[in-house]
Amino acid sequence: MKNGTLLAAIDLGSNSFRLEIGRYDHGQIQRVAYLKETVRQGNGLDAERNLTPEAMQRGWECLARFAERLSGFKKSQVRVVATQTLREAKNRDEFVKRGCDILGFPIEVIAGTEEARLIYQGVAHLLPSDNDRRLVVDIGGRSTELVLGQGLDATETASFRVGSVAWSMKYFPMGEFTEQTFYRAEIAAQAVLEEALTAYPRHLWQKAYGASGTVGAVAEILAFAGFPEWQITMDGLNWLMKCLIRSGNANRVQLEGLKDDRRAVIGGGVSILRALMTLLQIDTLHVAQGALRHGVLFEMVEREDHSTDTRDLSVQRLALKFGVDVAQAERVGKVALHWLKVMHAEAKFEDPQCARMRRKLNWAAQLHEVGMAISHSDYHKHGAYILDNADMVGFSVPELHLLGLLVLGQRGKLKKLDIELEDNDFAKMLLALRLSLILCHARKDPAHDGLALQCDEHKQRVTLTAPATWVEDYPQSTHLLKLETVSWQKAPWSFEFVTNP
Repeated sequence: MKNGTLLAAIDLGSNSFRLEIGRYDHGQIQRVAYLKETVRQGNGLDAERNLTPEAMQRGWECLARFAERLSGFKKSQVRVVATQTLREAKNRDEFVKRGCDILGFPIEVIAGTEEARLIYQGVAHLLPSDNDRRLVVDIGGRSTELVLGQGLDATETASFRVGSVAWSMKYFPMGEFTEQTFYRAEIAAQAVLEEALTAYPRHLWQKAYGASGTVGAVAEILAFAGFPEWQITMDGLNWLMKCLIRSGNANRVQLEGLKDDRRAVIGGGVSILRALMTLLQIDTLHVAQGALRHGVLFEMVEREDHSTDTRDLSVQRLALKFGVDVAQAERVGKVALHWLKVMHAEAKFEDPQCARMRRKLNWAAQLHEVGMAISHSDYHKHGAYILDNADMVGFSVPELHLLGLLVLGQRGKLKKLDIELEDNDFAKMLLALRLSLILCHARKDPAHDGLALQCDEHKQRVTLTAPATWVEDYPQSTHLLKLETVSWQKAPWSFEFVTNP
């Protein structure tokens, strides 16, 4: 990545939306701008787990303001991630679709473990280099992430459905602070977080760090009260809880350092923080400068350097776990990329959009047989299910869904993908994959040098031409290609296989 490149990360959290803009400079990212708005989408989920129209409107209005600030940015310079509230919301597609239109950039809903990993990346990159084993904690609006790591490597990640917004709504609905309400909230948080004792015992880490919202807000209040800066102790938490109880209600709390946007959720945040520090025996929680948005920025840099993209390693691990035939996967990938390149003969095949298509297609090829570990029958369906439900490091939920759709569409009828095939990029990737699988059906390198492919994107038509000698030499491939012509007859795109005399 060139020095001076501007990058932007947007974190669509349950309590706040944040925009971080940084300039890449010799391996570091220097802050250019930071915008934060308290949107509180986390308290906009109704009993059916749908975002209310009011909550969606608050989010869209914030995104419109962010969009103005990002005017002139290219898609390769911006990444937008959404967390627990949109993971939960049944109508998230409605919010995401309009949000993408307003913002002008895609929105990725990431899994909880992926959120935890990115949080660790943001924290680790802004800490001094050392060999300490670290515990990183992030209490968000509707989820809490825990990570064990060393250096820049996260070794254990988890996400728990307990957060400051959700807990405040449930245990402090009217903002009332009493010993009983805090006791109930803390016990309930411990019940959710108790399983963390197995994966995050005290002997596995040397220093604990807290990131973002709740931790930062509590630490600021304690610092104003005379406690050590940039850290939280149980003594400080006990003092803060007593202050809240004395006030009786969130609206009556008078504490220097408590910002208005934290007032309504401070009760839930403190109760979760006390539960966590008690369970994991955290004596001192150090406040980290890095957060999810910083992890997103640093990963954008790494993704440009394909040799360090964590998604490649995730694909290799999943293929190994399910016993994929690596030689066949590589063969299919090589041939599929060849046909994809031919379909873009008039375009610059090395531009960022085509580069992203190549990577997605290659990942799908590497994993196209992952479902065979379950059953050879309908393995494409099993593979799609695995990818839709897998936690793969580096991948967002939409990315995994797209891979699942490519794996699902590798064989059989195309009616199931009518909507997706309206997207020209998806149609070309799927056709390239299906052609590759036909030509590699004998599980050996195919002889496709004599074949000529033409792609008319305007008419959404692809034609594959074969000489008569090729047809005679490869009757099974010819038969399969003729069947493929039939498969595409009712699809938005058409495919035709013809023979030259």
